[in-house]
Parts: sequence; C-alpha cells; structure tokens
Amino acid sequence: MSAADTPGWPVEPGSTALSVPVPEVDAVVRGWRGQYDTAAQGGGTAHVTVLFPFVPAARFGAAEQRRLRRLCAEHPPFVLEFPSFARFPGVLYLEPVPDYPLRALTKTVTEEWPEYPPYGGLFGDGLDPHLTVANSGGAAVRAAIEADLSPRLPITAPVTGLSLAVHDGERWREWLTFPLGGAPPEPGDAAAPVPRAAARAGTAPRRPRGVEHPEWAEHPERGRDARVSAPRLADRGGSRAT
Repeated sequence: MSAADTPGWPVEPGSTALSVPVPEVDAVVRGWRGQYDTAAQGGGTAHVTVLFPFVPAARFGAAEQRRLRRLCAEHPPFVLEFPSFARFPGVLYLEPVPDYPLRALTKTVTEEWPEYPPYGGLFGDGLDPHLTVANSGGAAVRAAIEADLSPRLPITAPVTGLSLAVHDGERWREWLTFPLGGAPPEPGDAAAPVPRAAARAGTAPRRPRGVEHPEWAEHPERGRDARVSAPRLADRGGSRAT
C-alpha cells in the first residue's frame, strides 16, 4: 500500500518533525514497525514525537537553530523506560515512563514557536507521549505484535538529545541533533544547510481536515471519545507523517 492510498497528514518536502530517537527500542521493534507502521515505511526509526509539524526546513536557519539549541541546553538528559503497550484506536504503541520530561520539552518548544502547536492544534496540548509500533494491519496483527514483544519489555533508553528530521519528498531523513544539557550556542554559529529537496518546501503550517486518521481518531485526554479528522492523501498529495 502506498502512502497516497492511506489517510494521514500531508507531508510535503521540507516538513520537519522534532523527536526523541530511541535506538534501543528500534532494535527490538524494527521488524514489526517496518511492516505495520507507516512512519517506518517512510524512513522513520523508533521515536517519541516532541513536536510535529515543526518549522519547515527552508525557514529553519541559523537563528532558529540557535534558539532550539539554547532551549535544549536548559533541559537535562534523562532515562526512559518502556514497560508496556497501550492503544489508541487503530494504533499499538509503547508507553514511555516517566513522560513528564517529554511533556516539558513539548511545552518549551511550543511556547517558543506558538505558531506550531502539536498536531496542528487538533488535540489542544497534544497527544499523550507514545512510541508507535503499528498503525495498520488490524486488531489481530496488533495482538500478535504485543504477544511477541511483551516478553522483551521493559526496555530502558537514555535520552541525550533531540533529533530534527526533514522530509525530502520521499522519505524522512535525520537532519540535525540538539543535545540536552549541553553548552548554549555561540551567537555566530552557522546554520546547517537545508537538504536540497527539502528547500523547495512551503513555509506555512498546515492543519488536516477530511477523513479520520486512526492515530488521531480520538483524544486520550478527553475520555477517548472526541472524534477528529485528517485529510486523505489521495486527494491532497504528499506522504504520511511520523
């Protein structure tokens, strides 16, 4: 199934996503995610999203990079544990514990860039922190994944920085890293170059509308019954978000 055949958020060249990479979890869930998580099929490794959509790559120059490095320097590194699975409708994910450092990072970044609320503002302050393992395949597949991987839990992972990924029109690519608790940036630090394909991106944040997206179909903080919607890619073009 191609991205154009699935419902999801439209992702254009130059779209960015800020996340916590978790290679320790990726080593365990990679096989299943590669089959049943559309972000993995689009190049994304296992991660917990901090903010998506974020500033388009074409607008994320030296000043913006220094701003984010300064904010990350104010947050210390921490350790996450993934002890169990949980579900959104149509989605199987691992719960990160504790989640307050992740919420604090999202809050800090959105206060600095209020024009980019989590998930375009669909869920107020955003979804619960989560690491998606499967968002396709049906209930039987999700049950099989949980049965297969649960004996390998918990997984512990140190978090030392954030990763900014950029979509090049076909896949997600790791672009920049921002250490936690590091030295603040120097005023004259140069900007990292924007990937060539990503430089063609538009500059305005986009809000989804249209058909339901399984991962965003209900808001967990609102009793799991607040229905929302997202666009059909076949109508809008692009590929699916992380």
